[in-house]
Amino acid sequence: MSATILVVEDEPGIQELLKFNLGQSGHNVVSALNAEQALTALRHNLPDLILLDWMLPGMSGIDLARKLRSDLRLKTVPIIMLTARGDERDKILGLETGADDYITKPFSPRELLARIKAVLRRRAPQMTEDRIEVNGLSLDPVSHRVTGHDKPLVLGPTEFRLLHFLMTHPERVYSRTQLLDQVWGDHVFVEERTVDVHIRRLRLALEPSRHDGLIQTVRGAGYRFSTS
Repeated sequence: MSATILVVEDEPGIQELLKFNLGQSGHNVVSALNAEQALTALRHNLPDLILLDWMLPGMSGIDLARKLRSDLRLKTVPIIMLTARGDERDKILGLETGADDYITKPFSPRELLARIKAVLRRRAPQMTEDRIEVNGLSLDPVSHRVTGHDKPLVLGPTEFRLLHFLMTHPERVYSRTQLLDQVWGDHVFVEERTVDVHIRRLRLALEPSRHDGLIQTVRGAGYRFSTS
């Protein structure tokens, strides 16, 4: 599954190479040459992952990472640091700042893509193509099929994305606002009650296999996908 990746890299040659390789792998790439451009891009759209160069003009990558981790809206976006610094102390500093991984230049496109896939699987599993199965309910992101006890279930595209997100984050309560950000995108302005409408549609779609009860309402808090 393609992800939107913000590449913050001040060397045009490396930036173009990253855009090409990520694009070839199906990812959508947004680029920035410095921290200021990155923050402007982040105000408009929330990416699925940030590739962040350590050595940037003006605000450094480390300082930008600190700023992102202190921002409530941005703190959960995965970050992979890109750097020519191979010293263990630098790696520890990058990770302690809040980076999810650290890759030293030069690196191969294959290694970078593997690191991206690993971080997304850990931090944003809804962006991977892994098949999920819970109590006989199965969702396949590649074929875009959902089955309940091996029988096909018919879901609309929004209900599919909603179920995929909930199944990859089981037993966690999400508010309507959080679900809007994660499923619709934080740049889409719709009423919070829209979530309620799609939750009802999702439950109706899951009724034939009796999996509708897995989508639980937590009064005053939001919704939760239960595995029990």
